[in-house]
Formats: sequence, structure tokens, C-alpha cells
Amino acid sequence: MATDFWSSSHYKRWIVDRATLRQARAEDLLYVEDPEHLDFLAIYFYELVIMKLGKRLHLAQRAIATATVFFRRFYLKNSYCETDPFIVIAACCYLASKAEEFPAHIKNVVSDARHIFGQEPYHVKHFPTDNTKLAEMEFYLVDDLECDLTVFHPYRTLLALCKSVEDDESEAGEVGVGVSVEESERYWGTGQGQLELPPAGLQNAWFIINDTFRSELCLLYPPHLIAIAAIYLTCVFHPATNETIASVLATAHEPSAGPRRSSRHSDKPVAQDPVAFLAGLNVSLPLVASIAQEIIALYALWERYRESSSSDASTPESTRDDDDSASSTGGTVVTPAMLTQILTRMRDTKMQDHAQQQGRQVAVNRMLERTQGV
Repeated sequence: MATDFWSSSHYKRWIVDRATLRQARAEDLLYVEDPEHLDFLAIYFYELVIMKLGKRLHLAQRAIATATVFFRRFYLKNSYCETDPFIVIAACCYLASKAEEFPAHIKNVVSDARHIFGQEPYHVKHFPTDNTKLAEMEFYLVDDLECDLTVFHPYRTLLALCKSVEDDESEAGEVGVGVSVEESERYWGTGQGQLELPPAGLQNAWFIINDTFRSELCLLYPPHLIAIAAIYLTCVFHPATNETIASVLATAHEPSAGPRRSSRHSDKPVAQDPVAFLAGLNVSLPLVASIAQEIIALYALWERYRESSSSDASTPESTRDDDDSASSTGGTVVTPAMLTQILTRMRDTKMQDHAQQQGRQVAVNRMLERTQGV
């Protein structure tokens, strides 16, 4: 696995611009009434991965994130209306479990996918029972991914730049793979060590990163910029982090009563100003601010997404506060049942158009024809 993001296939081939995203969804736009529904479908598919199949397979968060990135990359080259996203999701989870060394047996993936996708609101009746169909779909998936299975996530940068005030070692073991301070300085060139965040603040930043996978930010921006945007949003909006930062800064600015001591003899380093810390990073702060704005816009959109008309969809892995009232943004509430109908209508209409062009009923996507058992 590549250890340098800048020389990896992730950076060289899988960071795209918005024009590429628009081109990828161009055909889907022909079969959807409201373009905003495609943004809701991005949330819908991620909920399928993380909330349903990924958790049922007991995949780690990193494997779930990798499965999501595989899914987004696949649909840079394919359209929703031409393929079966459900079998693609299952194949992405299966492939990611192996790529991230959390292997799930193909039999379990097929049976769990059939169980989940056959329930409300999905009602997928055509999911294959034959394990070889999923294995075949995995082959097509790897082909479209161009065998680029190396994925970098924002979690590594988050732990490289931040540390828990209470217990660094236990936090790193629980949350993910950490990076040493020396390595962090080599990457960022600040020489300022790490930004101290309270455990709740670090957890909040981690959850913000989880939430970003409900959009296509992982295709648009390098993971380290997403992590910095998550830290910025945590410092601005997380109450416990605000209080801790205010207390630390107030203490740091108090005049010292005793004689001045050399920094070499200090018992602990002087607390850092989070604003100065972020400003010292060798990144484009306007770009980080733009990413933060996109994350906020994602929350505004996600607020209108409900598992049901009276949703209880909030989870410990999310920073969103769900309630049973109408969306505060004033938009229409969208449910998985609605999106399932929209997706089915898109695929049916595409199939009818394709059949009229060919003069006979055919499978929409020949690559998936055998996999779907058509």
C-alpha cells in the first residue's frame, strides 16, 4: 500500500473537478424530475452502506468509508439509471472488507444484502442468491476502479493534527491509526506539535468526517483538507470544545506571577491558539473554508432526509440532531421510500427508452446483465 498520498493513485487519478461530476450524472439528470434528488440519492446510498449492510457485516468504520469511496468512484463512470446500485453496494462492501483486511465471507455478504434490501423501504426482489454473481460483480467493479484499491481517509490527518487531552494512547487505539508528532511536522512543516482537543471535540470532528461520506466530497478534495475543515467546524460549533479553548486561551494570556522560566524547563508546552495553529498549516485556508461551507450545506440537505415520516434516524456516529417536526430549512422532507420509487422509475424509464431504440426488451447495462440474472 502506498504510504505517500501525493504519489498514490488516489491523488493522481481519483480527485476530480465538478465538471467531471456533472458529466457523470448527466444521463441520470434526464430521468429525474428534480436534480436535487440526486443529492438525496447520495445520502440514501451511504445510509444503505453504513447503517445497514456495513454494520450488519460488522465492518470497521475505515472499511465502510473505503466501500463508500469505491461506490463513488464506480459511479464516476456509470449512471444510476443504467445499473443496479444495490448489487454494486454489496460488491463495494465485499471488496472493501478485503482491501482493509476486515474480510467478510461472500456467503454472508449475499445473505445479509438480500435480507436488508428485501425489507422496507427498498423491496429489492431481484437480488441474486448465487454467490458467483457477487463475485462476478466484484470483477467488474475492480475493472472500473482500474485496480486502484488504495484509499486515503481524513481520519489519519485528524489524529496527526490533534490529540486527546486526557489519554492519547487509548484514544488512538480506539479511533484509528495515529501518526507521530515527528511525522506530522514533516508533513505540515509547522513544528508546532499537535492541537489539543478535548475527547468530545475529537469525537465530534471524527463524526463530521463520517458525515462527509454522505456527499461526494471524497471525490472533490484531498482527505487532509476535509480533516482540517472538520477540525475548524469543531472549534467553531462544538460547545465543549469552545469552552475548553476559551479556558486554555484565558490561562495562556494571564500574566505570570513568578519569574520567567526558559521554555526548556517548562513542565508542559504553552497551549496553542487554534486559530494560529490552523493558520500555520501549509494549506489554502479559503479552500478549507469552502469545504466547511459545503459540509454545512450537506447538513441542511440531510436535515430533510428522514428514515420515515416520523424519523428516529439519528445515530451515535452522526452530529445531526433529528426531530419529528418539519425541516427548519423549509424544504420538503424526503424519505428512503420516496427515493426508492424515484430510483425504480429512473431505471424503468431508461429501460423502456433503451428497448424502443433496440426494438426489443434488453438489459439496461450489459456489464451487469449476467450478474443480475437477467
